[in-house]
Amino acid sequence: MLSGKTALVTGSTSGIGLGIALALAQNGARVMLNGFGDVEGALAQVRRHDPKAVHDGADMSRPEQIEAMVRRCEADLGACDILVNNAGIQHVAPIHEFPAERWDAIIAINLSSAFHSMRAALPGMHGRNWGRIINVASVHGLVASTNKSAYVAAKHGIVGLTKVAALENATTGVTVNAICPGWVLTPLVQKQVDARAAAQHIDNEAAKRELLAEKQPSLQFTTPEQLAALAVFLCSPAADNIRGAAINVDGGWVAQ
Repeated sequence: MLSGKTALVTGSTSGIGLGIALALAQNGARVMLNGFGDVEGALAQVRRHDPKAVHDGADMSRPEQIEAMVRRCEADLGACDILVNNAGIQHVAPIHEFPAERWDAIIAINLSSAFHSMRAALPGMHGRNWGRIINVASVHGLVASTNKSAYVAAKHGIVGLTKVAALENATTGVTVNAICPGWVLTPLVQKQVDARAAAQHIDNEAAKRELLAEKQPSLQFTTPEQLAALAVFLCSPAADNIRGAAINVDGGWVAQ
């Protein structure tokens, strides 16, 4: 379905980003990964479907590195047709105890990086009159939770940025949408599970059940594969007129 298209997925060496990168490659796209951690392991998985997949280690808090990454995608893969902004970090603390440097880092990586990558990629998309920008926001782009001021602010910002970009491109072949997952058992969420288990002296499975029961009525984690299937759909002709949507995949979280 995506043969001849190229995709850049930020924060894609694990979790949601890797799941989306894999699905895009499985559907025929050429893929550029970005992120830290097990880069070779992630590349090996994606190269089973896209043997020429590449990785760029741009620091998503550095605008100049983000622009260089988009330019490299265009130069090495021929274009940047699909941009998935997924890179993110987290820190949990009440506002009066929240370190200023952690606020700055979260806003830079979770919000500003999406602006910088979109700004770099949109001219090429305009030139081809086709593009898909998918911003991985969060249920926290729609509702709030305590102790997550920077994350909630950034994700609300991503939803707003998505709407503006969708309106600016409404008469073009470029669509811009956001995916808003609830709890997904990514390395980021596993850290929260581990912290809960340690603090309450309970096992990991009990900590997972407690985490889900607080927010997610389905009592099931959303999976990277489910989010990846949605991303592939948003790249399909069936989604040509889905513009500026913030689609929650959250087990009923925001329905409460």
